[in-house]
Amino acid sequence: MDVVIRAAVIYAFVWLVLRALGKRELGELTAFELVLLFIIGDLVQQSITQDDTSVTAAILAISTIALLIVLQSFSVFRWKGLRPAIEGTPVVLVHDGRIMETPLRRERMTVDDLKEAARAQGIADIADIKIAILENEGKVSFITFDRARKLDDGDKPAA
Repeated sequence: MDVVIRAAVIYAFVWLVLRALGKRELGELTAFELVLLFIIGDLVQQSITQDDTSVTAAILAISTIALLIVLQSFSVFRWKGLRPAIEGTPVVLVHDGRIMETPLRRERMTVDDLKEAARAQGIADIADIKIAILENEGKVSFITFDRARKLDDGDKPAA
């Protein structure tokens, strides 16, 4: 039972730490940040199982964490009001070609990070962006003015 309690406490702590670190894709992590994630994984394992190296302790720890993940997922599905607290909310970074400085700063993103993400999507200039949204999973979604016009045209009824 001790392993189950430790696993639950560590799960909650790691969840809080990852939420505090902000939205970032695995592919955007620096090599140092990736190594830190591996270190966190090892520290979590050690703190959950302590000196108990039995198969039973490992199964209990993994089962507890898996159950908590399923409960978290179900809770978000069942009670939509929990979604912002558990998963976060998308954040508008660019609106009508203008960079929104406050949300960008709050998400600890630089203008260069934003421009790099835009270039990766084939967008050369921030002024071409109607809206850019930092999604919950860390990806930046872009809708350009040209794309927005095409979407608007597609909504018109056929004559």
